[in-house]
Amino acid sequence: MKAKNLKLIARTEEDLRIISAHLQDSIVSIENIASLKKNRIFLMQLNRFMWEDVEKGVFRKNKRIRTILKFDNIIEVNSKNINQKSKDKFLDFLAIECNQMPDENYEMKLIFSGDSVIKVVAEVIEVALDDQGEPWDTKNKPKHKVL
Repeated sequence: MKAKNLKLIARTEEDLRIISAHLQDSIVSIENIASLKKNRIFLMQLNRFMWEDVEKGVFRKNKRIRTILKFDNIIEVNSKNINQKSKDKFLDFLAIECNQMPDENYEMKLIFSGDSVIKVVAEVIEVALDDQGEPWDTKNKPKHKVL
């Protein structure tokens, strides 16, 4: 059975929480992160763990798929604890946090393990997740400690 590629659009904070949940445990190479200032776009290509497949049944294989995460109408992008010259390094995606600021813009923080953060400030929430190509099998299923 062919898996359907996920395509999600976020225009509200609730929509963004859904995208964040689907991206949990994704892996991104620093070289696959780009801020296109003139176009006011921020892009990332991630290897997304397909949690939706795992949830469907015990006997499914663990899979990953390439996905594009795109933010439109951005004003600025900043990062913390990310060496942008280390193109061969990978970041482990944890979550997206969103806050509306006093000036009515939105601050969206992409949180990665190791206290790494990318902060995207945008006029509105306009975020798209778009799976690309075919998924592939992976041996490892992400595990989390329960606190």
